[in-house]
Amino acid sequence: MSAPENLPGIDNGLLRFLTCGNVDDGKSTLIGRLLFDSKTILADTLNAIEATSKKRGLGAVDLSLLTDGLQAEREQGITIDVAYRYFSTGTRKYIIADAPGHEQYTRNMVTAASTANLAIILVDARRGVQTQTRRHSLIAHLVGIPHLVVAVNKMDLVDYDQKVFEKIRADYVAFADKLGISDVRFVPMSALNGDMVVDRGERLGWYAGPTLLEMLEKAPAAHTERPEDFRFPVQYVCRPRDSANPELHDYRGFMGRVESGEISVGDAVTVLPSGRSSVVRAIEIGGVSRERAIHEESVTLLLADEIDVSRGDMIVKQEEAPRVLKQLEATVCWLSETPLAPARTYILRHTTREVRAKVSLIEHRLDLNTLEHAQCATLEMNDIARVSLKLAQPVFADAYRANRATGAFILIDESTNNTVAAGMIR
Repeated sequence: MSAPENLPGIDNGLLRFLTCGNVDDGKSTLIGRLLFDSKTILADTLNAIEATSKKRGLGAVDLSLLTDGLQAEREQGITIDVAYRYFSTGTRKYIIADAPGHEQYTRNMVTAASTANLAIILVDARRGVQTQTRRHSLIAHLVGIPHLVVAVNKMDLVDYDQKVFEKIRADYVAFADKLGISDVRFVPMSALNGDMVVDRGERLGWYAGPTLLEMLEKAPAAHTERPEDFRFPVQYVCRPRDSANPELHDYRGFMGRVESGEISVGDAVTVLPSGRSSVVRAIEIGGVSRERAIHEESVTLLLADEIDVSRGDMIVKQEEAPRVLKQLEATVCWLSETPLAPARTYILRHTTREVRAKVSLIEHRLDLNTLEHAQCATLEMNDIARVSLKLAQPVFADAYRANRATGAFILIDESTNNTVAAGMIR
């Protein structure tokens, strides 16, 4: 497996990325170092963590406190919940998701990975590739994160030995080849001392590649690497009134978010499930007319024809229609402490559409330790499995690897309204 030497740069494009890895590999410290060295920590926040570090008797500022916000996390020195942080370097903006390393919090890692376009997988230079390294790499691959960076951390504890780094890289490449992971890059670093995070430092002269921040600066943002089909799930039907004649409605607008692709005034569209066709007459954002809308913009679409459209319907371009499915083959992560009841009906929420669904078949559960398939009759919390679902009404879906927005869904318990599973359509 070979990794590309240069990822195309996307100036000012938002990058969502995930940090994951084994417990104590230094994820929270790494994020703290990124924020500290890029000078994006507010003075009062820095004063607070300095005071906490001093209270705990530490000789230096504990940068992990920037992300370990829960009291239980600070007491145990671990990450439990997903911590989100935001920063900007002047050339682009970032959203970081710091995922917990413990196996029991696998479901939290899946949540963090669902919107990431890049994953940083930390490896302790002293321990090398561990079970949790493989587990998190597999989950990142399953949820469709296209770019991985393996950060070999704590190089200061192995005297910055190049042979240690090269062995870890060879071990990981051998594992990644088996999974079919194609885009992975490697960087040695010391998050504690700051070597190769933002600044190069002076102790890794044998490494000629980019720093971690340089990799992040050049990584592609979401929706930029290939053409995408237009997908517009309708959230709300808007009928604003004429202020001069309150009994009259100005128009019927269909509000929602462009999940992928783009749309322009004059484009021919189809409304699903009715299959009725029309033309986009106008596009508005906050009452201001636009000629075009692109991915992740929340807009109001006005159509040239009077068509019955409701929440849960989807507007697509005529030549880019998704599949209309009443049976799904999917990979699911079970999130609930209550096991799956195969005979039970759940609510499946796909984009803005909700339908009743049953798990008709559990093909197999994935053993995250051995990466082998295991037969099972139910699913427990944190289990990842391949299943078949039967739906009471159709959904308009794409394969998850083609479109993460329309290829994903959640299952909801009807009685408690709790989210019990997250799924990716195959």
